[in-house]
Amino acid sequence: MADRRLQVFHTVAKLLSFTKAAETLHMTQPAVTFQVRQLEEHFNTRLFDRTHNRISLTEAGRQVYHYADRIFAQYAEMEDAVRKVTGEISGALVIGASTTIAEYMLPALLGDFKSKYADVTINLRVSNTEGIVQMVENNDIDLGVVEAPVSNKNLVVETCRKDQLVVIVQPDHPLAKKEAVVVADLLEYPFICREEGSGTREVITEYMEHADLPRHELKVCMELGSPEAIKGAVEAGMGISITSRATITKELKLGTLVAVPLDPALERPFSFVHQKQKFRHRAMDELLEFARNYCAEHQ
Repeated sequence: MADRRLQVFHTVAKLLSFTKAAETLHMTQPAVTFQVRQLEEHFNTRLFDRTHNRISLTEAGRQVYHYADRIFAQYAEMEDAVRKVTGEISGALVIGASTTIAEYMLPALLGDFKSKYADVTINLRVSNTEGIVQMVENNDIDLGVVEAPVSNKNLVVETCRKDQLVVIVQPDHPLAKKEAVVVADLLEYPFICREEGSGTREVITEYMEHADLPRHELKVCMELGSPEAIKGAVEAGMGISITSRATITKELKLGTLVAVPLDPALERPFSFVHQKQKFRHRAMDELLEFARNYCAEHQ
């Protein structure tokens, strides 16, 4: 049986979409369909049920998917074992990161890592914290880096550094001259927040609950999907917000925004998240150790 047919089938089965599998594998959809049909002909049975533009695995398909998982895991272990013998560190890793981390922390970290390990290919997927945790749970990515606590006890969660969140306002805003802002101060002004599922939003919600102030008391005037969009809206005078201090270095130097600390201070963890599995690529272990050292040096 050709490995390619099994790989294509495995990707379709994981995504339950011929279209998404074609995009992931950089193939045309007809080519993906052809490979799956060849595998079905090999077994002389259908592996997918196709109804109303949706697909699902047949019982035979579930069996093939189960064994394909084991086969590809064995392949990965074999390749890793050979690389340990030869001293080679190479391979492909898929990293997922929440928006703030992907934009402001990972570029420098991954750039330094690639300069040391040129033979390791890294693919980066960006989503909010909720989306990244789901990708780790589904084994779609090797490692997630998120900006909010993770509740799933079946995952390994390791804090890599602390991040301080601050209130950001225009330079002529009434809060700009305060030494610190308490939660009650936030209720007086239009507030710009991140979307549902964002780690930043989750941390702010918990912070307000600890202060006995429900988040719905904020005068939310806008929900935006990235730190850059939020900074632009605050600079335009559309409201105030809370964001990571790491995201506003440029704006503070230019004087377009003012950062005011919260009282009590608001911090959150940046954390690595991955599956509890016995086998990991050597490249993954090297990346984790490199990232730990990087975070320790850039606190």
